[in-house]
Amino acid sequence: MKIAIIGTGYVGLVTGACFAEFGHEVTCIDIDESKISLLQQKQVPIYEPGLDMLVRKNLDARRLRFTTDFVPGIPEAQVVFIAVGTPASRRGDGYADLSYVYDAARRLAPHLEGYTVVVNKSTVPIGTARQVARILSEVNPEADFHVASNPEFLREGAAINDFMRPDRVVLGVDSPRAEEVLKAMYRPLYLIETPFVITNIETAELIKYAANAFLATKISFINEIANLCEEVGADVQGVAKGMGLDGRIGRKFLHAGPGYGGSCFPKDTQALLRIAQEHGVACRIVESVVEVNAAQKARMVRKIRKALGGDEAGKTVAVLGLSFKPETDDIRDAPSITILSTLLEHGAAIRAHDPQAVEEARKVLPQATYCSDPYEACRGADAVVLMTEWNEYRALDLDRVKSLLKEPVFIDLRNVYKLPSMKEAGFRYYSVGRPCVGDGLVG
Repeated sequence: MKIAIIGTGYVGLVTGACFAEFGHEVTCIDIDESKISLLQQKQVPIYEPGLDMLVRKNLDARRLRFTTDFVPGIPEAQVVFIAVGTPASRRGDGYADLSYVYDAARRLAPHLEGYTVVVNKSTVPIGTARQVARILSEVNPEADFHVASNPEFLREGAAINDFMRPDRVVLGVDSPRAEEVLKAMYRPLYLIETPFVITNIETAELIKYAANAFLATKISFINEIANLCEEVGADVQGVAKGMGLDGRIGRKFLHAGPGYGGSCFPKDTQALLRIAQEHGVACRIVESVVEVNAAQKARMVRKIRKALGGDEAGKTVAVLGLSFKPETDDIRDAPSITILSTLLEHGAAIRAHDPQAVEEARKVLPQATYCSDPYEACRGADAVVLMTEWNEYRALDLDRVKSLLKEPVFIDLRNVYKLPSMKEAGFRYYSVGRPCVGDGLVG
């Protein structure tokens, strides 16, 4: 099957490479000439484990191509995906900016030939597919097409496995003809008995928002419990384990920390609130989730300040990890950006390390000093903050870290280390939702 994908960002690039791996002929289209040039040279502009290998393999097999031209990719395609960005509106009101989606629709419409299924892959508010169909019809009244919704559920750092072996595939369609085309495209997943949810378009559009809002809710919930644990002397990891063993709850997303971030949860929770408001529906739980997440980042600043003796001015803080989660270079809405910006504003100096996200972080935090390894970051610092739980931070040489710091202060915002080992190593150790180690401190 011939497939075209408009947009070579994270979702579009992963989707294109994986469909090519299924054996389809895939044309990825983007108006960013520099990005397309890199991809044509087999250079992947984002970090996602295994993606570079998959792109190179399918380019060599001629199943994957990259171009800025809509011809011949669109006229040849049986399925055209719109996989462009839907960032939060610049107005700051929480609405998703759909200008890229609608522009893609206007650009592809003149080139539709024969029956085509146009698929919204981008995360979009309810009703967007209908608007895309309207634009396509206005620009090209002779076009023979149906618009469908096929939301993505790709976790950064595990996107290829999520595509190849997904929990489910959601197809929002209003035409049996479109449904059959999409089923044929996804046939490799039918063969491994992947669950398919086939529903109307509006339901498919809402599923992605509802799923992300629920996962964000679990994160904010366990963070509130962690804050309570600090006050009453409980251990949030024990609480989370006891909760997670209940099959109705599950273990995933019950990890206390500095709050959620990334390209999806912050944007999608805000967008869901705006959609609900437009339709006169209260979403008080989601409202609270957003508020708790913002408060959690502020609480982490206070935790760091307390560990530094009550004032960060003039202090140097080593920071390990900048991306919002491991195995990605994405810093969009990462807790690190909010937390470190506040520390910098109040006079702290930052020495930071991250295995992948340094170049992105430089763009938004140019005041920080960026180091080549975690030990260089710790050299001469008044405290070290473990911000992102990259694997290489899970087995640090604690004696070496301690020798490099001015004071043995370790602030673990991901609860990577065990309390007894940090006590034995001689650190004043602060974590989230667990008692402090050293000087009899609590909280």
